[in-house]
Amino acid sequence: MSLRLYDTAARAVRDFTPLRAGRASMYVCGLTVQGPPHIGHVRAALAFDVLRRWLTHDGLDVTFVRNVTDVDDKILAKAETAGVEWWDWAYRNELACTRAYDLLGTLPPTYEPRATGHVPEMIEMIARLVERGHAYPAGGDVYFDVRSWPAYGELTGQKLEDLQPAADSDTDDLKRDPRDFALWKAHKATDPATASWDTPWGRGRPGWHLECSAMAHKYLGAEFDLHGGGLDLRFPHHENEQAQSRAAGDPFTRYWLHNGWVTLGGEKMSKSMGNTALVDDVVTRVRPVELRYYLIAPHYRSTIEFTEDALAEAGQAYRRLESFVRRAAERVGADAGEPVLAPEFTAALDDDLATPAAVAAVHEAVRVGNTALADGDGTAVAAALGSVRAMLAVLGLDPLDPHWAGSSGSDPRLAEVTDGLVRLALDQRAAARARKDFAAADAVRDQLTTLGVSVEDTPSGPRWELSR
Repeated sequence: MSLRLYDTAARAVRDFTPLRAGRASMYVCGLTVQGPPHIGHVRAALAFDVLRRWLTHDGLDVTFVRNVTDVDDKILAKAETAGVEWWDWAYRNELACTRAYDLLGTLPPTYEPRATGHVPEMIEMIARLVERGHAYPAGGDVYFDVRSWPAYGELTGQKLEDLQPAADSDTDDLKRDPRDFALWKAHKATDPATASWDTPWGRGRPGWHLECSAMAHKYLGAEFDLHGGGLDLRFPHHENEQAQSRAAGDPFTRYWLHNGWVTLGGEKMSKSMGNTALVDDVVTRVRPVELRYYLIAPHYRSTIEFTEDALAEAGQAYRRLESFVRRAAERVGADAGEPVLAPEFTAALDDDLATPAAVAAVHEAVRVGNTALADGDGTAVAAALGSVRAMLAVLGLDPLDPHWAGSSGSDPRLAEVTDGLVRLALDQRAAARARKDFAAADAVRDQLTTLGVSVEDTPSGPRWELSR
């Protein structure tokens, strides 16, 4: 393959060579389900969804794992404030995350393990670390000894002496070194009894970093191809993952990939800072497919500054692509044309998933297709349609994909209702024109235009699409 990816650990773009021929293995850090997701959360899911689709297009059998962190300090605290069980709080927010992933067209993971379902694997990994001299129990906690692992800090290029104390527990007095991080946290009297498990070191619950190492090992083995996540996870989460896994004897991941932030007012979008745009709120203003376009059109490693104007511009850009696909499909049939990718599109995605250039290639193919439509060149229309749909499929944006059924981009039933109501109005317009009441016919069209429905009269009858 000719795919090249920016490896955070190497700080360079590297040729991607799968560990096993014909297969690729990916682990992407999922969400801590303390609340419903904002668009910064789902950007990672979308970025690595595009990578997964591209690997699949290249003929690889992809195993894609995305975890769910369903127990931690924040979940316990928010559940207590809400007056519900912690597992109730976690599950309702897990469902909200799943709904957002589905709404935005991400492919379901091969496996989606929950942290609470993998405590035995975590205990086994801690035991290996203790046996190898890289971890130690203290007062019911178990800590990773960072000084026992000389390579600690290599992922982010930091020296141990420059690092601040690990802020992952309130029991620093038990640590040999304040930079040691918790693998296991002893049960506290204030914790719910159900949020703890028995271990050789006493009852408690896992540390955040340990969870991903244990789950990655279970589903992908000691060594796998790609580990992805948001830029904010590089340190301490991914640094600690790598250190504990390799100290336990696992080669761990061969490539580290990190997507950029979505910012609001120049600050990283964050629940704790209160500057978020929840997915459920944003999709009341734009269609989910337009939000997907907005989040994947920039390069995955870039920062996106969220503004309503930029979101609206992205929606307009996507609708230009959608308009061509629907008009061309009506002219030559949805399956016309060979699914040939433009060379510029392939080159762009092979160059560290350069989606801006890939999207530009799609728009250029649409420009050519629109010219063919205007010229009545059915052969050229079919060729453009086949190519455009193939490229949009890789990006998860094909308007004719059943997931984006109808004009709503989400619920097919709503699409059917919307289409039916617009068709009813168009039938009334046709009846008015038939009886030569052109004022009434124009009034119907004007009302539809006011509602954001654009009508085009074609030889096969009127067609409509959302114009805003």
